[in-house]
Amino acid sequence: MSKTKGQNYMHGAAILTVGVIIMKILGFCYKIPLGNILGDEGYSMFMGAYSIYYIFFTLATAGLPVALSRMVAEADANGRVRQEEKTFRVALVTFTVIGTVFALIMFCFPNWLASTYLENPDAGPSVRAMAPAILLVCIVSAYRGYCQGNGNMLPTTVDEVLEVFFKVVSGLVIAVLVLRAYRGDPMALPMGSAGAIFGVSVGSAVSLGYMIVYKRRHYAALSGPYTAGVVDPNDVPEDDDTADPALRIVRDILTIGIPIATGACIMALLNSVDSKLCMNRLQSAAGFSYREAKVLYGVYGKAQTLFNLPAAFITPLTISIVPAISGALARREFKTAAAVSEDSMRISAFLAIPMGVGLAVLAEPIMQVLYPGSHLAGAGLLKIMGAASFFVCLVLMENAVLQASGREKLTMLTLITGGVIKIVINWFLVARRDVNIYGAPIGTLCSYCTMAAMNYLFMCRTLSHRPRLLKVFTGPVLASALMGLTAWGVFGILQRALMHYRRLGTLLAMGIAILAAVAVYLIAAIAFRAVTKEDMKLIPGGEKIARILHMR
Repeated sequence: MSKTKGQNYMHGAAILTVGVIIMKILGFCYKIPLGNILGDEGYSMFMGAYSIYYIFFTLATAGLPVALSRMVAEADANGRVRQEEKTFRVALVTFTVIGTVFALIMFCFPNWLASTYLENPDAGPSVRAMAPAILLVCIVSAYRGYCQGNGNMLPTTVDEVLEVFFKVVSGLVIAVLVLRAYRGDPMALPMGSAGAIFGVSVGSAVSLGYMIVYKRRHYAALSGPYTAGVVDPNDVPEDDDTADPALRIVRDILTIGIPIATGACIMALLNSVDSKLCMNRLQSAAGFSYREAKVLYGVYGKAQTLFNLPAAFITPLTISIVPAISGALARREFKTAAAVSEDSMRISAFLAIPMGVGLAVLAEPIMQVLYPGSHLAGAGLLKIMGAASFFVCLVLMENAVLQASGREKLTMLTLITGGVIKIVINWFLVARRDVNIYGAPIGTLCSYCTMAAMNYLFMCRTLSHRPRLLKVFTGPVLASALMGLTAWGVFGILQRALMHYRRLGTLLAMGIAILAAVAVYLIAAIAFRAVTKEDMKLIPGGEKIARILHMR
């Protein structure tokens, strides 16, 4: 693209992935001390308010930035600079209005939301403290969508890291100061939680400031030759670059964004319902006590934390390919769109399949090392969820391809179907005492398998640039099978040799097994052409690595 200055979609994905790693580390440094500062009771208020915020956040940011990114990419591909800039301005106003509505709901009705939805009235101050954040995030989303539409992922990555960093620092500091100020007061924990959650608003304010400054300083780089002064916009024939009316732009943003946001929000709501359903069915149907149900659901939550890791590394690639595919289709470069779709699917398979296999094969030592003393069901849960994690990544990539191709309404249908399947399976399986909490990951696996199959059927029916699955998956599957056997064998041998060292021995055996498995996977992946020299050229520094490894 003309405005990316050589930053292709995989470079953008690599930049976003680095940001994800940094944010995961910062998030770990936030939640652990915050849980200790607030205690179990105070942390429940924090998490409750955050769950409400997340629903509004999903509605505001899951679809609208994608819509803006796609529209900007299409305008850029067709050389419509005026259209591109007007799209951003209209989107900024639209996102601000939406954010204001959501913020007013949280600010004006915090106690109702806390008591009715959360059944935790003490979370009211935390809900109100979160209100500014949702407005700021909506505004920031317009800037991020604009940059992503131009194929520029650097400002989004820096912006997100700054947001999380200031959220961590300010949230922890404000929580400590508020708890000291309210020491001995019954409102100490509610206000301390609200102070901690206000850190999200602080981080969002810093994030918005950075994006405003970045766009102003790099306006010429992002907006092309007209605003750079190379070409006078008045010299451009009106027919060549006439911006659409504002109402049409708003309509297009909402038409594209609402189905995506609705689908994502439905999944968030269904997951919320699912959590309550598991606790209910474990007690009312399976016959477990309240404490037993909490233990089973708690270890399932621990396994979920690990289960979500592969998807976190695939999400940056999904963000990058939307403008890449949309731009190619706008230029009627259908072969390019097909190549981007297939390459991105293959690279996601290259990353996701071994991570899923690793979680499944080494589930027992992983749970023993990270969560010592947890319920024994944890390892079995993680094995099932390791297999499910691959299908989650596959669905994410398929959704991105369909959304970039103008088929976003189909992704909403698959998400709704998958969510319903998960709830139905959980309702029946979790209620069986011999299955109990294992029914939850089985439901997850079945729902995402169904969604993956539906998405691919939609791609075959509606797209001319659908990926060839046999070519995409053969190499990664064969390489991952060898990797899994290596991890299983090395860990089994070392565990017997180091069994007298207990947890330390398990940690050493697992660490060595992972290193051996990674080495085998990389060698096998090159041998089976799971990743090629052409793929490596898309990654920063990849061409040098390809030469060193003698890749073809």
